[in-house]
Amino acid sequence: MDISSSRRRFLQTLGLATGALAAGGLAPSAQAQGAGSAKNIIVPNPDLIGPSTDWTPRPSGSKYMGGFRAPKLDVVKMAFVGVGARGSSHVSQLCSIEGVEIVGICDLYQERCERNAATVEKKTGKRPPIYCKGDQDYIRMFKEVKPDAVIVCPSWEWHARITCDAMKHRIHTFTEVPIAIKMEELWDIVNTCEASQVHCMQLENVNYGREELMFLNMVRQGVIGELLHGEAAYIHELRGQMHEDVPGRGTGSTGSWRTYHYAEHNGNLYPTHGLGPVAQYMNLARTEDNFGRLVSFSSPALGRAAYAKKKFPADHKWNKLNFQGGDMNVSIIKTTMGRTILVEWDETSPRPYSRLNLIQGTLGTLAGFPTRVAGEKLGNGNYHSWLEGEALAEIYEKYDHPLWKRLGELAKKMGGHGGMDFVMLYRIIECLRKGEPMDQNVYEGCFWSAVTPLSEASVAQGGMPQVFPDFTRGDWKTTAPLGIIP
Repeated sequence: MDISSSRRRFLQTLGLATGALAAGGLAPSAQAQGAGSAKNIIVPNPDLIGPSTDWTPRPSGSKYMGGFRAPKLDVVKMAFVGVGARGSSHVSQLCSIEGVEIVGICDLYQERCERNAATVEKKTGKRPPIYCKGDQDYIRMFKEVKPDAVIVCPSWEWHARITCDAMKHRIHTFTEVPIAIKMEELWDIVNTCEASQVHCMQLENVNYGREELMFLNMVRQGVIGELLHGEAAYIHELRGQMHEDVPGRGTGSTGSWRTYHYAEHNGNLYPTHGLGPVAQYMNLARTEDNFGRLVSFSSPALGRAAYAKKKFPADHKWNKLNFQGGDMNVSIIKTTMGRTILVEWDETSPRPYSRLNLIQGTLGTLAGFPTRVAGEKLGNGNYHSWLEGEALAEIYEKYDHPLWKRLGELAKKMGGHGGMDFVMLYRIIECLRKGEPMDQNVYEGCFWSAVTPLSEASVAQGGMPQVFPDFTRGDWKTTAPLGIIP
């Protein structure tokens, strides 16, 4: 008996079963895809790495949105849905950007609406109308003020619904991270965007950080050669948010709803801050490479329950929750070209903040937290030691991204995570006014956010590989890489 041949057949059978589990559990429904009846699931060859081909054809009248350009807008009429801590920051910054008129503010809480309307009036001299008559009042705002664009910043479970409703009103939509939390929601966003022909962008601000922009510039110039591997993370201890939903701290604040997600979901709940920049370094979903498969594992879920026991009374609601989500989640992505990406998430453990932000190539490596570089073309070519701290001065001088050189000083004055928030918002308005494509398209937002449901499925199946759906329906190969914006 040919044992090696038998073993290959066994592994192929196992691979097919794994693919079936992945596709069967997460393939978009016919309703989610917006066309026809459900197809038979196509089980991918286990030797192939590319995303799943299990999607229905694009409905008639819909168009692929990679590289989409909208007609130029002289003035961008901007509305807001959700003006808690994050939304309020966006309101304040957009008041200072030329070519923006804030025309409406919507939130469940009247106090938030009033406070942000007052901010707009103080900074611009015009007080926008407010909408706070229930969770559907944003529809009334869309109809009455007819905004060109809207920023969507409510709790996560509302992101997809409001995003789709806005696009159905032909409004350019910019949604906080994650753009959605369920696979069917991601397909709804893609299909609605393609049918409505408006911009839909996830507000991934980290792609506009100084180091991230510089690394992108260095990668595009071939400084570290052919790309091999990336590392991305969101390590941010946020247990203190559990104190937010108490008298005097603001009803409806982040901790009041986010804590339930930690309890009920076991996977990577917040992947995009670390993953977004690495994905754009690698041109994922743009011409040369794409997301393929993912495996994921979670640690035990201990930290949140221990914190609740220590900090809250025994009868407090947090001590009644059964926390299921592991404190640390570790996922590995394999791309179409065979590259690897490590993605970590931990918002519980007492450790310093990090997004890792590492990109490795055949000629060198760029890494973050702290920023440091090494490679054959860097410094004196001694790649056995990092260039870091003051030794990076020449690197910044030579490779700082032109966009940061243009906006960096103003961005640092405006604030928002070191200036990245301002650069992101400035670029959105600049693209709308010039009729240019957004720096992040709808498909990138959906691929990056898809790590959440895929990781949950993999963890639940003991680390079984999960195949990424192809939100582009094969058209990612026609989408140009993000260039170096002057």
